[in-house]
Amino acid sequence: MSSPVLVCALRGADAFPALAAALQGWTQSRDRLSTVDSLPRALMALSPEVTFRQAILFFTEADLVTGKAQFYDCLTKLTQICFSLSEGDSWRCRAESLFSYLQAGAQVLCTVLLIKPGLWSRRLPGILWNVHLEKFSVVGMKHLDLEAATASALLPWEVQQDAAAVKAHCAYLTSGTVLVLCLQRPNAVKKLMDLLGPEDPQLAQALDPRLWRAQYGTSTVQNAFYGSRSYPMAVRDVKLFFPEGLCCAQCQTVQEQEV
Repeated sequence: MSSPVLVCALRGADAFPALAAALQGWTQSRDRLSTVDSLPRALMALSPEVTFRQAILFFTEADLVTGKAQFYDCLTKLTQICFSLSEGDSWRCRAESLFSYLQAGAQVLCTVLLIKPGLWSRRLPGILWNVHLEKFSVVGMKHLDLEAATASALLPWEVQQDAAAVKAHCAYLTSGTVLVLCLQRPNAVKKLMDLLGPEDPQLAQALDPRLWRAQYGTSTVQNAFYGSRSYPMAVRDVKLFFPEGLCCAQCQTVQEQEV
């Protein structure tokens, strides 16, 4: 070869379409900037199977580490620095084989679905049927009355910047009993977010009438559901609503994150 290449092993939600979109945008920008073949070109694996075969050509298990890590001086070092836990350290990392991860498939995760006041008492059978069809397991369930502070903490960041919106949302969330479900399945957090759709039921209706907020929501305030928006928030929500534990053993990833 006339010049060296850089090989990266990347990991993330929807990794293949996300990386493909990023590379397409980068390629278009490169082509506009240069009419000669002097800028780098990138190739990516197109499936988990191809990724596995290519990864074992370039990496050993000792090269690949996952966990809580940060990248320092990535433009010069291009090295992932992982801090190992020792007594008194604030970071923890557990070595893991990427090859085993690729073979194991998606991890089983927990997430939280909160059904807002006035809805669950009327539409619960249909909601639970939707939950079942999407292959979620219900591993925790309780109905409770939210306090204003808890209701406020559930609001999206952009809503929390508007005092009037916060007041309206909190008034509704504390107006009656809510039903909280802890759901479990592979890729549970993202799957639930995809099913709920946008916070605005009208926008959800325009995107896809089958989205849950399109079916059950009536306004941006009375939009039927709250769902954990990320994995760290799902861990927080499980601890918040189910401090006594779940009806089955929690998945390993949740237990590790809670430490």
